[in-house]
Amino acid sequence: MEDTSAQMNSTVPATADPAVETQTNQATGVRWDLGDLFTSPDDPRLGETEQWARAEAEAFARDYRGRIRVEGGPAPELMAEALHRYEALLDASYKIHAYAYLRHAADTTAPGVGALLSRSQELITRVQTQIMFFELDWIALEDEAARPALESNQCLRWRHFLRSSRRYRPHTLTEPEEIILAEKQVTGGQAMRRLFDEVNSSLTYPVELDGKVREMTQSEALALLYHPERGVRRAAHEGFSQGLREGTHVPTFILNTTVLDHAVNSRLKKFEHPADSRHLANEIERQSVEALMQACENHYGLVQDYYRLKGRLLGLDTLYDYDRYAPVQFHVPECDWPEACRIVRGAYHDFSPRMGEIVAEFLDRRWVDAEPRPGKRGGAFCSATVPSAHPYIRMNYTGKMNDVMTLAHELGHGVHQRLAQPRGILQNTTPLTVAETASVFGEMLVFQRLIRSQQEPQVRLALLCRKLEDSFATVFRQITLTRFEELLHARRAAEELSAEQLDELWIEANRPMHGEVVHLTEGYRRWWLYISHFVHTPFYCYAYSFGELLVLSLWKRYQEEGAPFVPKYVELLEAGGSDTPHDLVARIGLDLNDPGFWDAGLSVLREFLEEAQELADGI
Repeated sequence: MEDTSAQMNSTVPATADPAVETQTNQATGVRWDLGDLFTSPDDPRLGETEQWARAEAEAFARDYRGRIRVEGGPAPELMAEALHRYEALLDASYKIHAYAYLRHAADTTAPGVGALLSRSQELITRVQTQIMFFELDWIALEDEAARPALESNQCLRWRHFLRSSRRYRPHTLTEPEEIILAEKQVTGGQAMRRLFDEVNSSLTYPVELDGKVREMTQSEALALLYHPERGVRRAAHEGFSQGLREGTHVPTFILNTTVLDHAVNSRLKKFEHPADSRHLANEIERQSVEALMQACENHYGLVQDYYRLKGRLLGLDTLYDYDRYAPVQFHVPECDWPEACRIVRGAYHDFSPRMGEIVAEFLDRRWVDAEPRPGKRGGAFCSATVPSAHPYIRMNYTGKMNDVMTLAHELGHGVHQRLAQPRGILQNTTPLTVAETASVFGEMLVFQRLIRSQQEPQVRLALLCRKLEDSFATVFRQITLTRFEELLHARRAAEELSAEQLDELWIEANRPMHGEVVHLTEGYRRWWLYISHFVHTPFYCYAYSFGELLVLSLWKRYQEEGAPFVPKYVELLEAGGSDTPHDLVARIGLDLNDPGFWDAGLSVLREFLEEAQELADGI
């Protein structure tokens, strides 16, 4: 059984995160209520759920071991019965892990949260090792033996899961070997990922402002890259770079170790390329991913054209890396939390009343944690938790217009996950390639609402520039991150890499996108160090590019069709992960195998840029 814990939490790209300015915090007191999971680590329900999961795992093994991998295959009735119990067991064990993860994300320094997280991971490992035989025995069946259950009405609900899991047949080890790998994860990969998070959360960054040095969190320092004053941006960049250099040793070791661990697992499971396991999980071919990446790289000129425009708007002869997120020289009003909620509710409701009702649930029932505070990790995510509960959103809201877009993004994930909950834990989550569909589409809904509400060309231009920059971070920057990972995994196969060697790979991957237009400073060479995807989910990043361009194509279709598009789109979200990405998208009338598919999405970005250039010329 694949470890789905990483897929439970979909996180916005690191550079798209509007970081924290605690002095302008406008979401004070907006904290989530995790009581629908558990009320506290001492909640009796938590202990009872854990005891039930342990006992049920043993009972499941007693009842079904030796009855799946049999001549002629399992009876459909037996398989359906087992799948019902299998889902209930996974739901219970992952519910505990979801609660522990969310507690840890809300405050990594709180007493006992690390221990609770470890305990939940140990429970999942224990359950996995006892029931692992179920999927392994199913995968091992010959096609003819698997067909009766696979094609039966009794197992219709799980048909895609049953088909999809069998794709792992060439990459599945024996049960004892798979158990060893799962148990070693607790003290291996999982431990390294937790250490990476805790080290990054504890780092501070010395930023000198007005002659005084302030020790800032990661989120606080990154927020200043959006500051209108160039001196402040440069100081934040220098302070952040210095903090990364001073905290280099442990994250460098963790990255080397996790990459090697991934290589070992890939070799044992007979994957030819380090990214092939991710492609298999994403239900996409390596050739399709490469076509996506090359299409984006062929349009790097689009990024550079925008940065030329931005340099002109900022009045700068040379654009440095710390200027990329500078606001254009027009005032964009801030937005307090109640107004942000009103805007986002309205945008979703006007598109689909049903989606608007789900957004209201998140905002009214305390399923969102938006208050910036010490000990809270940076970034934003929506955790699907488990189908028996509901998703939760964590972000840091500081009143910036970009925060409104982040709220829209994460609520899109929440809407998607909520609509797909009836599919059950085996099929409610999508592959990463389509996981960003609802989130980015939600951003487009809110962006269009914001643009239409602004009469001033200067404000419209500023919002358009922000949207282009977010799209570039989601499309093009994620391709550079994936190219960095390719270089990283290839070089790590030969030797352990020093921080300086990693610096070189980082610059090699980033230079093509920025060209001669953006000057990459010496300090930027080490900015690979804080990106968690490299440690948590190798080769995750291209899915952002895939998802953004997919949504731009969907958006174009919505503009063409209008209201008839809406029920088809909602049906797509309701499907969750119950079909392949290709077949899911085909429901909207799009073909992922069409050579012009990626170009269609990229053309929307070109239209945005042309509109921005026209506004700039007029102003």
